[in-house]
Amino acid sequence: MEKTIALLRESGAMLEGHFLLSSGRHSDRYFQCANLLQYPDRAAAALARVAERIKGDRCSLDAVVGPALGGIIPAYELGRQLGIPGFFTERDDAGTMVLRRGFMVQKGARILIAEDVITTTASALETAGVLQALGAQIAGLACLVDRREAGAPFPWPLYAASRIPAASWDKESCELCKQGLPLVKPGSRKPI
Repeated sequence: MEKTIALLRESGAMLEGHFLLSSGRHSDRYFQCANLLQYPDRAAAALARVAERIKGDRCSLDAVVGPALGGIIPAYELGRQLGIPGFFTERDDAGTMVLRRGFMVQKGARILIAEDVITTTASALETAGVLQALGAQIAGLACLVDRREAGAPFPWPLYAASRIPAASWDKESCELCKQGLPLVKPGSRKPI
């Protein structure tokens, strides 16, 4: 985990300030993992421990699928390291998560979902829903950064390259808003 945290820092992927998350919550820390993932060697190094843990668990997998946009590179890199396909779900014009571009999963396929950062796990759960509707079985979730609150439940095994809790608040109770700190929205998705 320390190696991944060092890679996040070296890449400028771990930011501190006052941020609006895609969940609509406010936080004192933001992870712009694209700053790390743009370097193939750093992406490989950051996810190597996750791949090793999955292999150590003898987890039988057929594919790795990540929600676009943040899960595309982690899914590809984990697929590469595990020797299985890595592809992605994405939002259609209506904003619904779908599997397209000719990607297919067989009924009963064991799928690992991959993300860059998980906070609420909403995108991962949407991707799981798409895959389960196609008859796939979810075998687990892998991520670069698990920033969920301690003890937050998740229905499958979790393989995190790093665990970095970050404070987050509803807009109404945000400590940083009370201090008058400017709010920044660095992510690619509109807040829910």
